Amino acid sequence: MSKSLVVVVPDADVLAATVASRLIAKIVDAQADRGTASVVLTGGRIAKKVLETVKDAPEAAAIDWSQVDLWWGDERFLPAGDAERNETQARAALLDALPLDPAKVHAMPADGGQTPEAAAAAYAAELGDPLPPFDVLMLGVGEDGHVASLFPDHPVLNETGTTAAVHNSPKPPPNRVTLTMSTIRTADEVWLIAAGPDKTTSVGAALNGDKSRPAAHATGVSRTYWLLDRAAAADVTTRR
Repeated sequence: MSKSLVVVVPDADVLAATVASRLIAKIVDAQADRGTASVVLTGGRIAKKVLETVKDAPEAAAIDWSQVDLWWGDERFLPAGDAERNETQARAALLDALPLDPAKVHAMPADGGQTPEAAAAAYAAELGDPLPPFDVLMLGVGEDGHVASLFPDHPVLNETGTTAAVHNSPKPPPNRVTLTMSTIRTADEVWLIAAGPDKTTSVGAALNGDKSRPAAHATGVSRTYWLLDRAAAADVTTRR
Protein backbone atom coordinates (compact mmCIF):
# COMPACT_ATOMS: atom_id res chain seq x y z
CA MET A 1 0.00 0.00 0.00
CA SER A 2 1.22 3.48 -0.82
CA LYS A 3 2.10 5.94 1.87
CA SER A 4 -0.77 8.24 2.84
CA LEU A 5 -0.12 11.82 3.86
CA VAL A 6 -2.65 14.22 5.40
CA VAL A 7 -2.26 17.94 4.70
CA VAL A 8 -4.55 20.32 6.61
CA VAL A 9 -4.82 24.03 5.79
CA PRO A 10 -6.97 26.78 7.31
CA ASP A 11 -9.80 27.16 4.78
CA ALA A 12 -11.11 26.41 1.30
CA ASP A 13 -9.29 29.28 -0.40
CA VAL A 14 -5.93 28.21 1.01
CA LEU A 15 -6.76 24.63 0.08
CA ALA A 16 -7.42 25.59 -3.55
CA ALA A 17 -4.14 27.51 -3.70
CA THR A 18 -2.26 24.60 -2.12
CA VAL A 19 -3.67 22.02 -4.52
CA ALA A 20 -3.05 24.30 -7.51
CA SER A 21 0.57 24.81 -6.52
CA ARG A 22 1.10 21.07 -6.02
CA LEU A 23 -0.55 20.31 -9.36
CA ILE A 24 1.65 22.72 -11.27
CA ALA A 25 4.76 21.27 -9.64
CA LYS A 26 3.66 17.70 -10.36
CA ILE A 27 3.08 18.46 -14.05
CA VAL A 28 6.40 20.29 -14.37
CA ASP A 29 8.24 17.40 -12.70
CA ALA A 30 6.56 14.82 -14.94
CA GLN A 31 7.46 16.77 -18.06
CA ALA A 32 11.05 17.14 -16.86
CA ASP A 33 11.17 13.37 -16.40
CA ARG A 34 9.57 12.15 -19.63
CA GLY A 35 8.38 15.18 -21.61
CA THR A 36 4.67 14.66 -20.99
CA ALA A 37 2.22 14.58 -18.09
CA SER A 38 -1.12 12.85 -17.54
CA VAL A 39 -3.68 14.24 -15.08
CA VAL A 40 -7.13 13.02 -14.07
CA LEU A 41 -9.49 15.86 -13.19
CA THR A 42 -12.40 15.90 -10.78
CA GLY A 43 -15.46 18.11 -10.38
CA GLY A 44 -17.00 20.12 -7.57
CA ARG A 45 -16.56 23.44 -5.81
CA ILE A 46 -12.93 23.02 -4.79
CA ALA A 47 -11.95 21.59 -8.18
CA LYS A 48 -13.31 24.72 -9.84
CA LYS A 49 -11.32 26.92 -7.44
CA VAL A 50 -8.18 24.89 -8.08
CA LEU A 51 -8.43 25.28 -11.85
CA GLU A 52 -9.17 28.98 -11.62
CA THR A 53 -6.10 29.37 -9.39
CA VAL A 54 -3.91 27.48 -11.86
CA LYS A 55 -5.07 29.83 -14.62
CA ASP A 56 -3.87 32.86 -12.67
CA ALA A 57 -0.64 31.34 -11.32
CA PRO A 58 2.59 32.77 -12.83
CA GLU A 59 4.42 29.48 -12.21
CA ALA A 60 2.03 27.70 -14.59
CA ALA A 61 4.04 29.30 -17.41
CA ALA A 62 6.59 26.54 -16.80
CA ILE A 63 4.13 23.95 -18.14
CA ASP A 64 4.11 22.89 -21.79
CA TRP A 65 0.33 22.55 -22.03
CA SER A 66 0.56 20.95 -25.47
CA GLN A 67 2.15 17.95 -23.74
CA VAL A 68 -0.47 17.40 -21.04
CA ASP A 69 -3.10 14.68 -21.30
CA LEU A 70 -6.27 15.46 -19.36
CA TRP A 71 -8.73 12.78 -18.29
CA TRP A 72 -11.75 12.74 -15.98
CA GLY A 73 -12.50 10.45 -13.05
CA ASP A 74 -16.23 10.59 -13.65
CA GLU A 75 -18.88 12.51 -15.50
CA ARG A 76 -22.57 13.29 -15.27
CA PHE A 77 -24.27 11.62 -18.25
CA LEU A 78 -25.81 14.78 -19.66
CA PRO A 79 -25.81 16.45 -23.11
CA ALA A 80 -22.62 18.14 -24.32
CA GLY A 81 -22.23 21.63 -22.93
CA ASP A 82 -24.58 21.08 -20.00
CA ALA A 83 -23.54 23.35 -17.14
CA GLU A 84 -23.55 20.41 -14.71
CA ARG A 85 -20.97 18.39 -16.61
CA ASN A 86 -17.50 18.31 -15.09
CA GLU A 87 -16.02 18.91 -18.52
CA THR A 88 -18.07 22.07 -19.05
CA GLN A 89 -17.03 23.45 -15.67
CA ALA A 90 -13.37 22.64 -16.24
CA ARG A 91 -13.36 24.30 -19.66
CA ALA A 92 -14.89 27.48 -18.23
CA ALA A 93 -12.54 27.55 -15.24
CA LEU A 94 -9.27 26.85 -17.09
CA LEU A 95 -9.10 24.65 -20.15
CA ASP A 96 -10.49 27.08 -22.72
CA ALA A 97 -7.74 29.55 -21.76
CA LEU A 98 -4.90 27.10 -22.40
CA PRO A 99 -2.97 26.13 -25.56
CA LEU A 100 -3.95 22.47 -25.17
CA ASP A 101 -3.72 19.85 -27.88
CA PRO A 102 -7.41 18.98 -28.44
CA ALA A 103 -6.45 15.36 -29.02
CA LYS A 104 -5.08 15.23 -25.47
CA VAL A 105 -8.28 16.45 -23.80
CA HIS A 106 -10.10 13.19 -23.12
CA ALA A 107 -13.61 14.17 -22.06
CA MET A 108 -16.03 11.41 -21.17
CA PRO A 109 -18.78 10.98 -23.77
CA ALA A 110 -21.87 13.14 -23.36
CA ASP A 111 -25.44 11.90 -23.63
CA GLY A 112 -26.07 12.01 -27.35
CA GLY A 113 -28.66 9.27 -27.47
CA GLN A 114 -26.44 6.30 -26.61
CA THR A 115 -26.58 4.43 -23.33
CA PRO A 116 -24.28 5.09 -20.35
CA GLU A 117 -22.90 1.59 -20.96
CA ALA A 118 -21.89 2.55 -24.50
CA ALA A 119 -20.31 5.76 -23.21
CA ALA A 120 -18.36 3.84 -20.56
CA ALA A 121 -17.15 1.34 -23.17
CA ALA A 122 -16.05 4.16 -25.48
CA TYR A 123 -14.05 5.77 -22.68
CA ALA A 124 -12.45 2.47 -21.78
CA ALA A 125 -11.37 2.15 -25.41
CA GLU A 126 -9.91 5.64 -25.36
CA LEU A 127 -7.99 4.88 -22.17
CA GLY A 128 -6.55 1.81 -23.85
CA ASP A 129 -4.68 -1.18 -22.51
CA PRO A 130 -2.34 -0.68 -20.79
CA LEU A 131 -3.80 2.37 -19.07
CA PRO A 132 -2.06 5.75 -19.39
CA PRO A 133 0.55 6.56 -16.73
CA PHE A 134 -1.57 8.87 -14.58
CA ASP A 135 0.82 11.18 -12.74
CA VAL A 136 -1.91 12.49 -10.48
CA LEU A 137 -5.57 11.58 -10.10
CA MET A 138 -7.66 14.08 -8.17
CA LEU A 139 -10.84 13.12 -6.33
CA GLY A 140 -13.35 15.17 -4.44
CA VAL A 141 -14.70 13.43 -1.34
CA GLY A 142 -18.49 13.49 -1.03
CA GLU A 143 -20.59 13.99 2.08
CA ASP A 144 -21.17 10.22 2.15
CA GLY A 145 -17.54 9.36 1.41
CA HIS A 146 -18.03 8.71 -2.31
CA VAL A 147 -15.27 9.43 -4.82
CA ALA A 148 -15.73 9.83 -8.59
CA SER A 149 -19.19 8.24 -9.02
CA LEU A 150 -18.45 5.33 -6.69
CA PHE A 151 -21.04 5.54 -3.92
CA PRO A 152 -21.32 3.53 -0.69
CA ASP A 153 -23.18 0.22 -1.12
CA HIS A 154 -23.65 0.83 -4.85
CA PRO A 155 -23.12 -2.23 -7.11
CA VAL A 156 -20.67 -0.28 -9.32
CA LEU A 157 -18.17 -0.52 -6.45
CA ASN A 158 -17.72 -4.17 -7.43
CA GLU A 159 -17.02 -3.50 -11.11
CA THR A 160 -13.62 -4.82 -12.18
CA GLY A 161 -13.29 -3.28 -15.64
CA THR A 162 -11.67 0.04 -16.52
CA THR A 163 -14.85 2.13 -16.51
CA ALA A 164 -18.47 1.64 -15.51
CA ALA A 165 -21.91 3.02 -16.19
CA VAL A 166 -23.76 4.22 -13.11
CA HIS A 167 -27.54 4.07 -12.78
CA ASN A 168 -29.67 5.14 -9.83
CA SER A 169 -26.95 7.36 -8.38
CA PRO A 170 -27.99 8.58 -4.92
CA LYS A 171 -26.82 12.01 -6.01
CA PRO A 172 -28.38 13.57 -9.14
CA PRO A 173 -28.25 13.08 -12.00
CA PRO A 174 -28.99 9.34 -11.75
CA ASN A 175 -26.93 8.30 -14.79
CA ARG A 176 -23.16 8.73 -14.83
CA VAL A 177 -19.91 7.29 -16.18
CA THR A 178 -17.00 6.62 -13.85
CA LEU A 179 -13.56 5.12 -13.60
CA THR A 180 -13.62 2.02 -11.43
CA MET A 181 -11.72 1.77 -8.17
CA SER A 182 -9.20 -0.58 -9.78
CA THR A 183 -8.43 2.08 -12.40
CA ILE A 184 -8.15 4.82 -9.78
CA ARG A 185 -5.60 2.74 -7.92
CA THR A 186 -3.25 2.62 -10.94
CA ALA A 187 -2.40 6.34 -10.61
CA ASP A 188 1.04 7.25 -9.32
CA GLU A 189 -0.51 9.71 -6.88
CA VAL A 190 -4.13 9.94 -5.75
CA TRP A 191 -5.23 13.22 -4.15
CA LEU A 192 -8.40 13.22 -2.06
CA ILE A 193 -9.62 16.79 -1.67
CA ALA A 194 -12.29 18.05 0.74
CA ALA A 195 -13.33 21.32 2.33
CA GLY A 196 -16.10 22.42 4.64
CA PRO A 197 -18.06 21.05 7.60
CA ASP A 198 -20.33 18.99 5.34
CA LYS A 199 -17.32 16.74 4.64
CA THR A 200 -16.20 16.35 8.28
CA THR A 201 -18.00 13.06 8.97
CA SER A 202 -17.06 11.29 5.75
CA VAL A 203 -13.42 12.36 5.82
CA GLY A 204 -13.04 11.44 9.47
CA ALA A 205 -14.67 8.06 8.95
CA ALA A 206 -12.57 7.18 5.91
CA LEU A 207 -9.28 8.25 7.47
CA ASN A 208 -10.12 6.60 10.77
CA GLY A 209 -10.60 3.22 9.11
CA ASP A 210 -14.26 3.00 8.03
CA LYS A 211 -13.99 0.80 4.94
CA SER A 212 -17.65 1.35 4.04
CA ARG A 213 -16.59 4.74 2.66
CA PRO A 214 -15.29 4.41 -0.92
CA ALA A 215 -12.73 7.17 -0.25
CA ALA A 216 -10.95 4.80 2.15
CA HIS A 217 -10.09 2.53 -0.80
CA ALA A 218 -8.74 5.21 -3.16
CA THR A 219 -4.97 4.96 -3.03
CA GLY A 220 -2.10 5.82 -5.34
CA VAL A 221 0.77 3.57 -6.33
CA SER A 222 3.45 5.75 -4.72
CA ARG A 223 1.53 8.38 -2.71
CA THR A 224 -1.96 9.11 -1.45
CA TYR A 225 -2.60 12.68 -0.31
CA TRP A 226 -5.56 13.83 1.74
CA LEU A 227 -5.70 17.57 1.10
CA LEU A 228 -8.15 19.09 3.56
CA ASP A 229 -9.22 22.32 5.12
CA ARG A 230 -9.53 22.53 8.89
CA ALA A 231 -13.30 22.03 8.89
CA ALA A 232 -13.16 18.86 6.78
CA ALA A 233 -10.37 17.47 8.97
CA ALA A 234 -12.13 18.12 12.29
CA ASP A 235 -12.91 14.44 12.96
CA VAL A 236 -9.57 13.01 11.80
CA THR A 237 -7.89 11.30 14.74
CA THR A 238 -5.26 9.22 12.93
CA ARG A 239 -2.47 9.85 10.43
CA ARG A 240 -1.47 7.12 8.00
